Amino acid sequence: MNDIEEDLKRVIVETLALEDMVPGDIDSEAALFGTGLGLDSIDALELSIAIGRRYGVRIKADDERNRQIFSSVRNLAAFIAAEGGAAGNANAKVGA
Repeated sequence: MNDIEEDLKRVIVETLALEDMVPGDIDSEAALFGTGLGLDSIDALELSIAIGRRYGVRIKADDERNRQIFSSVRNLAAFIAAEGGAAGNANAKVGA
């Protein structure tokens, strides 16, 4: 799962155009919203679209688990792995 976590960090930085940050700056266990990375609901939407494209995993807007799924990179990676998300595109560009 470490590979998914590292790839997710790249996806986050690229998708959200976090210019002052590199993937290595993101702690896998840190909060993505609020006091952590400070992401907002628009970021979550963009990220869920990028995750769908990258891993073939659909995250529904009305899923009651979203708060937990998006709580950290580690939890997001665990969700992708549990849903059978393919990390085969790990070296592909996010926007491609």
